Amino acid sequence: MTWGVRGRITVVATVVVLLVLTAAGGSLIAAQRAVLTDSVDEVLQRQATTIARQVDAGRLPSSLPGQGDEEAFAQVIDDAGRVVASTSYTPSLRAPPPAAPANAAGQEATVVSARSSSNDLEYRILSEPHRAVVIRVGTPLDDVNDSVAALTRGLLVMIPAAALLLAALAWLVVGRVLRPVEAIRRQVAEIGGTSLDRRVPQPRGTDEIAELARTMNVMLDRVESAATRQRRFVADASHELRSPLARIRAELEVDRAHPESADLQATHHSVMEEAETLQSLIDDLLLLARSDGAQSLERRAPVDLDDIVMGEVARVRAGGVVTVDVSAVSGAQVLGDATQLARIVRNLLDNAARHGGPSVQVSLTEEGGTAVLSVADDGDGIPSEAHDRVFERFARMDDARSSADGGTGLGLAIARELAHAHSGDITIDAAYSPGVRFTVRLPLAAG
Repeated sequence: MTWGVRGRITVVATVVVLLVLTAAGGSLIAAQRAVLTDSVDEVLQRQATTIARQVDAGRLPSSLPGQGDEEAFAQVIDDAGRVVASTSYTPSLRAPPPAAPANAAGQEATVVSARSSSNDLEYRILSEPHRAVVIRVGTPLDDVNDSVAALTRGLLVMIPAAALLLAALAWLVVGRVLRPVEAIRRQVAEIGGTSLDRRVPQPRGTDEIAELARTMNVMLDRVESAATRQRRFVADASHELRSPLARIRAELEVDRAHPESADLQATHHSVMEEAETLQSLIDDLLLLARSDGAQSLERRAPVDLDDIVMGEVARVRAGGVVTVDVSAVSGAQVLGDATQLARIVRNLLDNAARHGGPSVQVSLTEEGGTAVLSVADDGDGIPSEAHDRVFERFARMDDARSSADGGTGLGLAIARELAHAHSGDITIDAAYSPGVRFTVRLPLAAG
């Protein structure tokens, strides 16, 4: 049998309260017995004092008057153990108190309980030495025992009843408290891949259940956002893959339909370019997929970032499209993967060469414990409202522009993903004009 939270809380609360009430009841019974017994002992002490006064006055007869209870008794015992005076009724005790010593004077009074063999009553007996005798008085404890028994019977009924009442209250209260949780559970169970816009009911207040509902809704916001980005990414990737494939197929179909006018050399060259575009796009998609699943870098080693920058600058200069100024590049060593760091620099330089002006400025400095790499161009720049969007996958500022210019819309997204993997980030300098300046910040390797 599987116990729910409601059942477990009810059982635990009931057991704990039952144990507490039982312990409290036991303490109450013991306290009542002690109070009543002390009251009996006080009565016995007064009776013994009265008899002691008679002994002192020399007026002690051989027969003592009754003690107020027909089953109570009193005795005066000399130092030889003989009873020199007693009440008319003296019970036969199963375990009588020991006989007085030879010299009882100076001894302290003792109080014991003993059971009578004649009437089966429990007696409370006080033995008090006085001069050369011992005064012994006793009274039955039936009133004390009856009172304690009545209290015990009452507690045996009240404690289970109170525990059952608490169990019912706990069941109702816990059920009411968990009602919003059950509503959240039902709503979450109904949310599927096509209904990520739904949210769980959020109770009022600031308690733990309300916080749970708010946290759940925030999580659903993230899941919906991630699912939306994934669908958009798949759609964009499908479009980007379909375009070069469609161009390859169109050229091949034209050549097959008109072989007499086909220029195979041109077709081969065009197909090769499209194949290279496809390969580059697929490599970028695989890199993004790996970066999405990776929590941290698998390889970390000290890397001279300035060497990587100079190597990538030499590659761009060889293309002869732009001039690159590296006068502000200084040494900086970071901890990471040299291949991935080179990919960050390459993507930024390729973006500047493709979309910027004829001149690109590269700088590398150290600020505190951070390496700061900047790549700036003097092109048209990027509107401030699009500074975040340019880092999205397949993002292009000009929607009419195709990938024919060599870009896939993944370069900046890849650069930022790799920077995050190195515990860094890439931002756009909003104050830079004209053109655009990308700034990469990476933690320096410990010296």
